[in-house]
Amino acid sequence: MAVIQQVEGVGALRVKRNWHPYVQGLAVTLSALVLLPIVSLAIVALGGTGEDWPHLVTNVLPGASRTTLLLLALVAAATSIIGVIGAWLVVAFEFPLRRVFSWALVLPLAVPPYLAAYAFGEFFHFSGPVQTLIRTVFDFQTIHDYWFPDIRSTPGAAFVLASVLYPYVYLTTRIVFLMQGRNIADVARTLGARPAKVFWKVLLPVARPAIIAGVALVLMETINDIGASEYLGVRTLTFSVYTTWLARGSLEGGAQIALLMLVLVFLILLAEHWARRNQRFYTSRATHMRAYPPRTRLSGLAGLGAAFAVALPVLTGFGIPLLVFGQYASRRLDQFFSPALADAFINSLVTATATALITIVLALFLINAVRLSRSRSIMVAVRLAAVGYALPGGVLGLGLLFVLAHFDNTLDGFMRANFGVSTGLLLTGSAGAVVLACTIRFLALAEGAIHSGMEKLPPHLDEAARSLGQTPARSAARVLLPLLRPAIFTAAVLVFVDTIKELSATILLRPFGFNTLATYVYENASRGVPEEGAVAAIVIILTALVPVILLSGALMRDREALL
Repeated sequence: MAVIQQVEGVGALRVKRNWHPYVQGLAVTLSALVLLPIVSLAIVALGGTGEDWPHLVTNVLPGASRTTLLLLALVAAATSIIGVIGAWLVVAFEFPLRRVFSWALVLPLAVPPYLAAYAFGEFFHFSGPVQTLIRTVFDFQTIHDYWFPDIRSTPGAAFVLASVLYPYVYLTTRIVFLMQGRNIADVARTLGARPAKVFWKVLLPVARPAIIAGVALVLMETINDIGASEYLGVRTLTFSVYTTWLARGSLEGGAQIALLMLVLVFLILLAEHWARRNQRFYTSRATHMRAYPPRTRLSGLAGLGAAFAVALPVLTGFGIPLLVFGQYASRRLDQFFSPALADAFINSLVTATATALITIVLALFLINAVRLSRSRSIMVAVRLAAVGYALPGGVLGLGLLFVLAHFDNTLDGFMRANFGVSTGLLLTGSAGAVVLACTIRFLALAEGAIHSGMEKLPPHLDEAARSLGQTPARSAARVLLPLLRPAIFTAAVLVFVDTIKELSATILLRPFGFNTLATYVYENASRGVPEEGAVAAIVIILTALVPVILLSGALMRDREALL
């Protein structure tokens, strides 16, 4: 033991001696870069004349706030019900195709909300298959002969968003049920409790922190949405930012609404933290996690009902968009060779690849900085750098637009005054601005994925290598990076696909004539012809399937999923 302590002491001394004094400054700089859009928003919002504020308070904010809050409440309730019931059924019961649905329930994550909105709008339209079937069966002639819910409404938008966002709640809840829920549920059943009582009295209290965490992610994605709400005619706060800026030409008004959205996001995060306080559950021994009791077997109508209950979300959130866009794309195969689509695909590929590479490098730097320094200031800087993921894309894009425009104008003024040369707009309205926005927003995603992989490694592995004479850089390159390769690959894939799907910030920051796959579909939908973007939509869905399939494979490799 003394030898081990001595080796660790040598490693600790070596870490301190090799600690570069500028690393802390660079970590703080990265955190400041993430916070810069927020600061710029506040400056613009508070520095305006305020002439638009009476109009916003009277005509915009009341209705947009009510709509946003109602949408958040409906989406939270729907995703909680779908996610929790799905997790409970696949973990606690045995029924036909249970193993398939245990991973298939994740598939709707491959469908961006704006694509789901376009597909649902066509599927439930008067001329769509659902209403056509109703008129055929009941011999109705016009829309006035029967009632059908309007998908272009706040409840309709909530239905669309919940259909593709519920996997966040399903995944977090399923993990808790697997690790802890079934053991304590088995104890409750041995005491005579029926399955329904076990669910309400045992499983729900255990899973409450996980459910809240999943719902918080869902709500932030809901606030971030612009494509679905605009297409369905739902005037949320995010939609109001764009209309105030573009329709009324008021940057200050858009910034003021964006700040209000930011307050709403932080209230959601505070509510999540408050609701999850002191709510932690542990298994008594790690070996207990392998001793799962048998599931309750459902046969006959009960088994078919359970299979239908978990199949319906998959068919709705993944099947309908794939069916609608697949049909449109099959009639437009020539678009696969369209120069406009090819340019959009290349732009998406380059943007997503650059974002993935930059975020991976920055995430590795931040994680290694914390590991080397053990400094509280570094840890705080890393936590601040993760704030970007909580920012809605529209808010982040607007704040970053102000920063880049100010930088370009300042540089241009300096060059004109001193050298008589105009630099123009270097960063504003450039592909680099889109990459920067996606890097800020998804840095936390890469950091979280790599950090989870780092936690599985022995804590003093690299320190042992450095105690044998290796420098920190060589120790990281030769010891840590090979072991972290799976986590790095996962982080890169997640960031790549989220960048492919990103729409809100890209709309604000992209240069003129620059389309990604997401904006290509969005432009066609804005012109009322989403079918013209069907091929691009299929490409987005197929690309987004990559991490979903990887995640599904991980679930299937889980020993629990094979029982």
